[in-house]
Amino acid sequence: MAAGAYPAPLNWTALSATWDRAWLELRRPPPAAVRQELLAAWSERARHYHDARHLRECLALYSLWQGQGERAAEVVLALWFHDAVYDPGAVDNELKSAAWAACALVEAGVSSEVAQRVYDLVMATQHAAHPAPVPSLDAELVLDIDLAILGAAPARFQAFERDIRKEYAAVTESVYRSARRTRLQGFIEREPLYHTLKARELLQVQARLNLQGALERLAQ
Repeated sequence: MAAGAYPAPLNWTALSATWDRAWLELRRPPPAAVRQELLAAWSERARHYHDARHLRECLALYSLWQGQGERAAEVVLALWFHDAVYDPGAVDNELKSAAWAACALVEAGVSSEVAQRVYDLVMATQHAAHPAPVPSLDAELVLDIDLAILGAAPARFQAFERDIRKEYAAVTESVYRSARRTRLQGFIEREPLYHTLKARELLQVQARLNLQGALERLAQ
């Protein structure tokens, strides 16, 4: 992986600045209470990977790749909301997160068209086993940022795998290994794994190496 392809997470000040800029771009005052509610959700104790570090890594990547998208504010807000609701045992996390995003935007006076687009971006992060064609450049960017961890340096990727296992601590080892192999095999078989030019150039080779290594470890 190219040096700097997977950046350090934004610090808290820089993270808050992304929130403020997005709302100002939408010509609405940044709702501080919603930001605090989101940060509280991202900081829930049961989270190990889908936590505030993941949020800060996503926004760090966006700061480097934003030229790949179209509507900056909508991408940023979709990233802020995309794992806002996270229960490892649930199947409707993205739906609840997307609904939260849409409601927050409409309540803040943003148009229903913008709210719908942000809703759709959050829903795209379901990462279905058989994904439909990605509908927009912004959706491609959000998806690639969310999956960028697959192409991180090996040590970071392995920490990610350990953290995912912690989130599924209630699942037995045999069941977890089977489900995880299916999940990772689905990613490694995608062609292309990433949609944007930046992600393909910087992450795709390392991602396939990481995924293959993880599959081998799970098979042991």
